[in-house]
Amino acid sequence: MPKISAPTIAAHRAQTRERILAAVAELARTQGIDEISMTDVAAGAGITRTALYNYFPDKAALLLAFAEQGTAGFVERYRAALLGGAAPAERLSSFVRFQLEALAEHPHPAAAELGASLGPDAYQKLADHVEPMQRLLVEVLQNGVEEGAFDPVPAEPTARLVLAMISAQRVPIQQGQTALDEAHRLVTSFTLRALGASEGTGATAPGHG
Repeated sequence: MPKISAPTIAAHRAQTRERILAAVAELARTQGIDEISMTDVAAGAGITRTALYNYFPDKAALLLAFAEQGTAGFVERYRAALLGGAAPAERLSSFVRFQLEALAEHPHPAAAELGASLGPDAYQKLADHVEPMQRLLVEVLQNGVEEGAFDPVPAEPTARLVLAMISAQRVPIQQGQTALDEAHRLVTSFTLRALGASEGTGATAPGHG
């Protein structure tokens, strides 16, 4: 029976699960999600492969949990950074910045590539976990329109276009062809112009100078 370092079995399982997801995050940074193996994750978490399967039955389940954690963290971080009534352009700029930082911190294949790797069912579940980020961007756009800062636009298709522009920066950032700040300025400025916002607004997210 494995040694229990936490005060309860439930706490021990929670700690082990966190170590597993931390191992996935580290492997994503060093070799990319598509190349991660269950053996690598188990070694990174300091457990046996058999023990890993007690938490996640396969790689798809593991990546689903990782995506869910990342999405929840993104939404929490975004809302915390914008408490206090930021202007619509600033909210949009922060959304773009945080998304680009996530791409830089956790390299992963494009959605279509990941879907091909995991299969259609797992891909759809991954897409469902990403949906809260799209809803958050829709909210940013709708609020900007309501406040008169953005031209009237159909929020949902516009959000998909913005997310596609952010995704297009994935490879240039990860290959060092584009600096994160440069990608942020490009996507934010282009989007704000398309929304009819004033030039020069929202070019920098809070805390990034």
